[in-house]
Amino acid sequence: MSCVPMPSPLPVKNGVGPTRLRVPESGPWTTIAEYIVARFDHLDAATLHRRFDAGEIVGMDGSPIRRGTALGVHKFVWYHRDLPAEDPVPFHEEILYRDDDLVVIDKPHFLPTTPGGRYLRESALVRLRNRLDNPDLTPIHRLDRATAGLVMFSARPATRGAYQSLFEKRRVTKVYEAVSALPSEWDPDAPTLAGRDVPVVYRNHIEARRGELRVLVDDSREPNSETTIVVRGTGVSASGHAVLHTILRPSTGRMHQLRVHLAALGIGIMGDRWYPDLLPETPDDHSLPLQLLARELEFTDPLSGAPRRFVTRRTLSEAPASS
Repeated sequence: MSCVPMPSPLPVKNGVGPTRLRVPESGPWTTIAEYIVARFDHLDAATLHRRFDAGEIVGMDGSPIRRGTALGVHKFVWYHRDLPAEDPVPFHEEILYRDDDLVVIDKPHFLPTTPGGRYLRESALVRLRNRLDNPDLTPIHRLDRATAGLVMFSARPATRGAYQSLFEKRRVTKVYEAVSALPSEWDPDAPTLAGRDVPVVYRNHIEARRGELRVLVDDSREPNSETTIVVRGTGVSASGHAVLHTILRPSTGRMHQLRVHLAALGIGIMGDRWYPDLLPETPDDHSLPLQLLARELEFTDPLSGAPRRFVTRRTLSEAPASS
C-alpha cells in the first residue's frame, strides 16, 4: 500500500516545492527558532531570525511560526529553501506527449528527474513545472540522473493515483537499451554472458540503504530483482570501441538494477562510474554519458482503457552502427 504524502501548507514556488522539517518535541532548546538556528549552524542566525519575523516558516495549518513559538507546539515546519546558484545542465528535455492528465518526456543524460543535492532548478521536474506553468506536476516514476529516456509525469492530483498504481502493480512494460565493452571472450557463434547462454534472465537480491551511494547485493537472500537481457548486436562504435549492444526488459524496478545486473554478467555499462567499481567523483564527462537509455513504456491507460506505447527519440552515442 502506498503512503499518502503529508499535504504542504505552502505552494510550489518557482517550480520548487517547499521543504518539510521535523522538529523535536523536547530538548535543550526553548523555542523552535532556537532549535533551527542550532540545526543550521552553518547559516547566519540573523538571516534565519529575519525569516521567522517575515512569516516565511510555517506550521501544518499555514500559520507563521515566530521567534518565541515554544518547542513542542509543532511537530513539523515548512519553508522554501533559498535557491543556490546552479550551473545549467546544457541538455534539454523533450515533451513527447501531453494531455490533461499525463506528460511524457524524453530526458537527457545528466539531468536529474527531481530536485536533490546540488540540483534544484536544474531538474526535469522544476523545468517542466515552470515551462508548463503547472505546480501540480509530479513524476510517476524516476530515472537516475545519468540515465536518459522516457519519464512520465502526472499533470493533476485527481488522476495521479491511477497512473501510480500501474507501476506499483507492475502493469507497465519497460524496455531499456545499453552499450557495454565487448567481452574479450565473446563468441558470436555460441554467445554467452558469464557462462550463461543468451538471452539471459538474471536475478539477485538488491537492497538500497539510506546514505549509501550504491546498492548492496546479497546472494544469500531470495532474489527480489529480475531482468531479461537480449543481445541486439555487436560492432564498433563511433569512437572506435568494440561494443556489445543489449536490450533490457526488467520485471522489477529496484534501484540501479540494470547497472548491477550487467556488471554482474561482466558487461558493465560504458560510462558507469559506480558499477562494478566505485570510481572517484569527477566533473561530468559529456563526451561519454552513461550508455543506458529508457527506450519504451507500454501500458493500458487506466482512465480510457486505450493501449499506450511511448518510444524514445534518443540514441546511445556508443551504439554500433550496424545494430
